[in-house]
Amino acid sequence: MKRRQFLKWTGIGSLALLGGGLAAGRAMAANRYYKGPVSDHFDGTRFFNPGGEEPKGFMNLLRWRFNGKSIAWPEAYPSPFAPAVPEKRVTGNRLVVTMVGHASMLIQVAGLNILTDPVWAERTSPVSFAGPKRVNAPGIRLQDLPPIDIVIVTHNHYDHLDLDTLKRLHAAHRPHFVTPLGNDAIFGPDLNDPRITVMDWGSQAYAGKNVTLHCEPCHHWSARGVNDRRMALWGAFVIETQAGKIYHIGDTGFHQGINYRAAAEKHGSFRLAILPIGAYEPRWFMQAQHQNPEEAVAGMQLARAAHAVGHHWGTVKLTDEGIEEPLAALRNALTAAAIAPQRFRALRPGEAFEVPDA
Repeated sequence: MKRRQFLKWTGIGSLALLGGGLAAGRAMAANRYYKGPVSDHFDGTRFFNPGGEEPKGFMNLLRWRFNGKSIAWPEAYPSPFAPAVPEKRVTGNRLVVTMVGHASMLIQVAGLNILTDPVWAERTSPVSFAGPKRVNAPGIRLQDLPPIDIVIVTHNHYDHLDLDTLKRLHAAHRPHFVTPLGNDAIFGPDLNDPRITVMDWGSQAYAGKNVTLHCEPCHHWSARGVNDRRMALWGAFVIETQAGKIYHIGDTGFHQGINYRAAAEKHGSFRLAILPIGAYEPRWFMQAQHQNPEEAVAGMQLARAAHAVGHHWGTVKLTDEGIEEPLAALRNALTAAAIAPQRFRALRPGEAFEVPDA
C-alpha cells in the first residue's frame, strides 16, 4: 500500500492510533517530552487515566477501518455564517465564544482573548499531502483575530496541536501558551522565546485580569507518532473569572462521568461548559476516548453548567458517523433530558454565542 493511500486510509485525526499496535516500540521508547516524579496518573514513563481505559490496539484499529460502516462526508460543508470579525475586547460580565472550527474557538471574557487548540491548517495530519482535510474554512481569518492573550493547547493530537498555526500566532501576537505536561517540548522549540506555562492535573495559574486557569483531568490520551503514545499529558481546563467559570474540554471519553462530578465538586457550577460532541462512532472503539452527544449532555448536567457549547464536529472527518449525525443526536439527548436546546448549542464556523448570565 502506498504511503499516501495508507495515510488517507488511517483517517483518525492524530494518525498516531497506529502506535497502538507497536508494543515493542512502545516498550523500548523513553519519554522524549517529560521527566518527572511518579504520580497517580504518571508511571515514570507514560501518563494514564486512573481507573480508566486506554485506547484499543492496532488489531482493533484494523477491525474498525475495515468495518465498511463509515458514512461519507461531502467534499464541502460550508458554514451558513460568514467569517467573523470579533470585537477587540469583551469586558464586564459578558462572555462570547466564536467558533473557528473543530476544537478551535475564541473565548472572550474579562478583557482577555483566549484561543483553544488553534488549527488553521487545511489538514489535521503530520503531512500536508494526506490525512483528514477540513470541509469548511476557519470561522475567523487569522488576520481578523483580536489581540490574543492566551492560547490553551489541551493535548498533542494533530487536530488540536498544529505547529504552523502556533508559530504564526506567536509571530503575530506573542500570546501566553498554556498546556499540560510535556506538550511544551513539542512546540516550544519552534517558537522564538515563548512564554509557556506547563500544568499538571490539579494545578492552577494566574492569567491576569482576575482570571485563574485550572488544569483538570479528562479521559483521553496523546501521541504525535508511533513511539510517543501517552508521553505528554492531556487535560481539561477551568477558566475562573469574575464573569463566571468556564469548563473547557478538548477531547474526552465519558468515563462514567467521574471527571464531570469531580469538576463540579471542586469548582461548583459553571456558567459555560465547552464540550466535544463528535468523532464517536463506532462506540466499541471510540468510547474510551470520545464521548457522544448523549454523554456530553449528561456531562453538562453532572458539571452543573448553565449553558454548553458543542464542538469537535463538522470540520474534519475522523470517525464513522455522518457529518450531521451529532446534531440529531444532540437534539434527541436534550429532548430526553428536558433541556432547552438554546442551552446547549453546537456552533458552526463563524458563529458567535453571547452566553447569557448563569
